[in-house]
Amino acid sequence: MLTSTVVNHTTVRRASRTPAASPRTTARCSSCAMRHLCMPQGLALDDLPKLEALICNARSVRRGEALYRAGDPFDTLYAVRSGSLKTVMAHRDGREQVTGLRLAGDPLGIDGISTDHHNWSAVALEDSSVCIIPYSALKHMCRETGAMQDRLHRLMSDQLIRESSQMMVLGSLSADERVAAFLLDVSERNGLRGYSHAEFNLRMTREDMGSYLGMTLETVSRTLSRFQKRGLIDAQGKLIRIIDLEGLKHL
Repeated sequence: MLTSTVVNHTTVRRASRTPAASPRTTARCSSCAMRHLCMPQGLALDDLPKLEALICNARSVRRGEALYRAGDPFDTLYAVRSGSLKTVMAHRDGREQVTGLRLAGDPLGIDGISTDHHNWSAVALEDSSVCIIPYSALKHMCRETGAMQDRLHRLMSDQLIRESSQMMVLGSLSADERVAAFLLDVSERNGLRGYSHAEFNLRMTREDMGSYLGMTLETVSRTLSRFQKRGLIDAQGKLIRIIDLEGLKHL
């Protein structure tokens, strides 16, 4: 599995100027379709109200809006409730690179724990919503509830594994293998969320994919076209249909 076009710098800047007070709604873990991905296994029934009291709000994030920016103070973790976001890291020379794709049920903001500031930006790829988790309150609950502490540790470990896998993709795979691995990763993650693993809307642009996979936009487009001619996929804009799953796995 994988982790998290060079994104236009002004896009993130403009998105960051949108008001921080986006619409909020009450978040209920017990009624969330993604609870099997977010909630810790082994959580006692009497601990569920504590968790729901902790995660009391969900925030809307409009397409193109930054949930947070690199350098912002860290005090909150998030979980994607609906939609999808990309994480973006800036190089010293100002270039930006997509470092991750976050789908419903995925955590966001863990990068800020070590320095108390976010190290990258998170930008919505479509109209999305996130659950708001105050980190200080989460730490307190982790001290009281072992299952919650285990869940936080697993989330951190998952992120390390995903980032290590991405390093291998960028360092050792061919262009065909990189694009195939990415499509298979999205397919598997959609399946875990109860969606179709064979047909999905890929919210990342071809430029985003190129930035994420260390390839040019042209190479991504040519590779997808080649996959389509070989009967591996059918790509119609953002809609991707995987025709030959085993063929993609054996590239």
